[in-house]
Amino acid sequence: MAKMVLLAQYLSINATVLNNFTKKAELSVEVEDKDVTTYASLGWKEVLGGLKSGGLAVEFMQDFAATQLDAIMWPLLGLVVPFEVRADQAAVGTSNPKYSGSILIKGWNPIEGSVGDEATVGLTFPTSGAVARATV
Repeated sequence: MAKMVLLAQYLSINATVLNNFTKKAELSVEVEDKDVTTYASLGWKEVLGGLKSGGLAVEFMQDFAATQLDAIMWPLLGLVVPFEVRADQAAVGTSNPKYSGSILIKGWNPIEGSVGDEATVGLTFPTSGAVARATV
């Protein structure tokens, strides 16, 4: 079994590569389970997959300088924008697939933390529409 340590994740939001600010990126996708149990199920629950959904959880190192993270993300608030994430910044391939789709920038926390904390921004953006996996 192959092992991997994440050292150089790739993250792009709205066609802007954000690797310099990204401390963590987690893409999760799931399918609703719909209960279709009937008396013919003989006491066993039966389920089918329903609607799919996902979320892109990120943690950024904040930067307020002109043209940096806050200036990039602030205008996106309320918009649905494209994203791409992959485990490594290397070229997309069978051992480094890319996951892409659209996310809703439904919030932005420009300032968070306590005394002595690094200035970070942590949010989860819901996906909008399909999430695709590609190796080319």
